[in-house]
Amino acid sequence: VRTSLKTLVKKVESAVSSGNREDAGKALKEAIQVLNKAALKGVIHKNNAARRKSKLTVKVNSLLK
Repeated sequence: VRTSLKTLVKKVESAVSSGNREDAGKALKEAIQVLNKAALKGVIHKNNAARRKSKLTVKVNSLLK
């Protein structure tokens, strides 16, 4: 779970840096699901998952402006 989490977070960040709104949105959705799963299983703390989801969402939403 941890490695797929890191991969998906990087995928979101690369989509944001390239300016691709569609890919960033899709990658964000996948990353949020994996973050929730990791928090549920105890791989990461629930507050850590919430913080990461928030930061990624802010980055993706910055593309929409």
